[in-house]
Amino acid sequence: MMYAILCYHEEDVVCSWSQEQDDAVMAKIAVVQERLTKAGKMGASLRLLPTTAATTLRKTQEAPLVIDGPFAETKEQLLGFYLVDAADLDDVLAIVKDLSEVNPGATYEIRPVRAFFPDQRAEQKTGT
Repeated sequence: MMYAILCYHEEDVVCSWSQEQDDAVMAKIAVVQERLTKAGKMGASLRLLPTTAATTLRKTQEAPLVIDGPFAETKEQLLGFYLVDAADLDDVLAIVKDLSEVNPGATYEIRPVRAFFPDQRAEQKTGT
């Protein structure tokens, strides 16, 4: 089953990291990603630009309202996500534990996903 692992962190903290600190965290994350890739579990992994680059479209009674920024009322911001192919929740929890060890201060949300437009990797697995 495919799972989305959403990575949340305090954007101010992450943006304050020096290039060396950021590179060190990303290098540690790359080790986990490489292990998942070799195991055939790694799907897409994307790092989002800061919330200052975000735009939100909010549905209103009238026309949709477009707003600069996410304006989420949270302390942490969504920084990126992974798509992984895991056998079950215990399998994906083991992956998240590895990620949390190398990304200090991050919070991870796990959600099962259903593909509306499956990628080629999923098609190859099913033989379609």
